[in-house]
Amino acid sequence: MTLPPRLLVADQVAGRTALLDLPDGTERAALNGRHLAEHAGFLALRGDRTAFVDDRAGELLVLDPYGPDAGRPLVETAVPVAVPAEHLSADPAGRHLAVTTGLGRNWEAWSDLLTAVVLGAPGHADAVRVRTRVGEPGVTVVGGGGEPLVVLRHREPGELTVHRHSDLMAAAPACPPAEALQRIPLPDHDAHGDALDPLTGRLFAAAGSGVHRARREGDKLITEPPLPWGADGRSGGRGFYLRLDPVRRTLWSCVRGGPADPGKWPDWTNDAWWHQLDTGSTGRLDLGPGLVFRLAVTARHIAYARVHPDGDELVLLAAPAGPGGRPHVTARLPLPEMAGAPRRGGTPWDGVQRRAIAGSPGGPLVAVSRGGHGEIHLFDADRAVPLTTLTVPTPLDDGGHLALLTPGDGAHMDTVGR
Repeated sequence: MTLPPRLLVADQVAGRTALLDLPDGTERAALNGRHLAEHAGFLALRGDRTAFVDDRAGELLVLDPYGPDAGRPLVETAVPVAVPAEHLSADPAGRHLAVTTGLGRNWEAWSDLLTAVVLGAPGHADAVRVRTRVGEPGVTVVGGGGEPLVVLRHREPGELTVHRHSDLMAAAPACPPAEALQRIPLPDHDAHGDALDPLTGRLFAAAGSGVHRARREGDKLITEPPLPWGADGRSGGRGFYLRLDPVRRTLWSCVRGGPADPGKWPDWTNDAWWHQLDTGSTGRLDLGPGLVFRLAVTARHIAYARVHPDGDELVLLAAPAGPGGRPHVTARLPLPEMAGAPRRGGTPWDGVQRRAIAGSPGGPLVAVSRGGHGEIHLFDADRAVPLTTLTVPTPLDDGGHLALLTPGDGAHMDTVGR
């Protein structure tokens, strides 16, 4: 039996996660009373599984989205972790994970807890909590070359700290401090985004000064010159978000520029930035003004959702896999207005609706939510056409969160939660 693509739709405010068949939107299963940690997002794991953190229950949930077809439950494993979850990562094998904690609904950083997790057979897992440093750390679990390493990216002061995953798992009860094996300085305050190339063991941390790089050698990281944001005659701005595209072995980000005042967000500039890992080529192109944040990876395109008072749109970039191909915009498709959308003069994130976006490296589909309306708009990126509008029984306030799944798509090669 050929299994269809599926969409996980999390309403983290209402506390409901639905599993839908695509493209028709048939609901196959649902989890009620589960509140996804939106900043940590969904994490693809080997074997077509997906993980996320329930921020209210304080649990890491491993989902088997195709399990119900074979009589297995949707939730394969649940293990306690510290919350509020900030970032989530796994090694490429999907067995060793780490979860950092952040602000949650607080104005200042207050938690220094890190959770290390080892997954076993379905329904079996072990987790240990330790103390590191108060902040909003990113996390990358680096495999290869021995036991997995847990690398934390701190912002204030900027620093990478390296821990052996096995050392964290061997920690005593009662959340003891965890001493780092290695500390690598980063620029202060502005690091934002993490990615790993699982084939080389090289990790990447986005900062205002560029994308900082380090490669694994044994139990240490060796730093390399950072990648600049400037390319194709375009310069300035700061990269927000960073992710690996496993199809084209390319790093992608969005570089934001313009006025510092959040109330002037409609005048922000946004550029797609990419770096091809095997050839070293780097490029940058204009996406348009307004708010652009996360992106989606499909089999042949990269998709960005752009929010602006003059109209929202889905921006599709053709991303050739060959060494000579240069990404370029192929389509700009309008998105229906959100009733609670950000307005001129206000910030684009306080008390307003947002959009989530998702794709799969195994197919052409792109899903974009319409926050506050309980709708998800489904597109075919290859044909650059809208397919249908799916509805769920909750409003998807704050945009909800989405994960698009295709069996065997290799999405687990991107080892950081999105």
